[in-house]
Amino acid sequence: MTAELTFPARASLLTTVRNYVVLTKPRVISLLLVTTVPAMVVAAGGWPGTWLVLATLIGGTASAAGANVINCWYDRDIDAIMRRTAERPTVTGAIPPGHALTFGVALGAGAFVFLWATTTLAAAVLALAALLFYVFIYTMWLKRRTPQNIVIGGAAGAFPPVVGWAAVTGDAPLAAWVMFAVVFFWTPPHFWALSLRLENDYARAGVPMLPVTNGPGYTRAQILRYTVMLVPVTLLLGPAAGLGWLYYGAATVLGAVFTWMAWRLWRDPSSQRPMRVYKFSLLYLGLLFVAMGLDGAF
Repeated sequence: MTAELTFPARASLLTTVRNYVVLTKPRVISLLLVTTVPAMVVAAGGWPGTWLVLATLIGGTASAAGANVINCWYDRDIDAIMRRTAERPTVTGAIPPGHALTFGVALGAGAFVFLWATTTLAAAVLALAALLFYVFIYTMWLKRRTPQNIVIGGAAGAFPPVVGWAAVTGDAPLAAWVMFAVVFFWTPPHFWALSLRLENDYARAGVPMLPVTNGPGYTRAQILRYTVMLVPVTLLLGPAAGLGWLYYGAATVLGAVFTWMAWRLWRDPSSQRPMRVYKFSLLYLGLLFVAMGLDGAF
């Protein structure tokens, strides 16, 4: 009798926890954190210490999670229209809107306090700035108003390497902001490749993503344009951060492949699917920052 009463309660608790985790968009967070640790290694000129790395990752995860939860709370009306997001707990009612907002704000505030206590005030402020930028500039202002939403709003996702650097040194020099620029210029081709696949979804929801407002052809041209601009920015990081041949070699080869794929997508879309470019962009960023960290460590 006791077991029968306990089991459903436990299942319900696990389901609730899972729903809250879904709102944090863990896949998005994992991508952002890939850029944090290599930046810390470069800033420290080696391994900055396991506790400092863990503290920065925990605080950065909580801050990004808070931003994502608030995004889900605010966008629940258009999320209900899009197939990709129609099952989010804020849409289905599994998580009440007020609970979601409270959870997101608590994560963001907790992250600020935690980063300040365990790393540096600069890292805490930068993480909070990223959250506020994502929520107020991208989610509430740009996303529904302009096809340049992801260009400007994507800056929020470029903060993690700057946060990582600041967690080590307490400041953010030029090298940290060049890392910011790398992620900033990488974001449009990465996201627009995905938006080509989701064009109909965005059109139904009335979100002015570039393929909806300007068409797939123009979007493919912009993917190539931003990829071409990205490559020299990655090479500028070498002198800015004092990196050597390992990073230069990786940035050159990866940049050439990314540019070639973007060129094929623009020139002959029948031979290059947008999702292949999207998936390679994920690999590109990960390998680029791994090479950066390895070069900075040795």
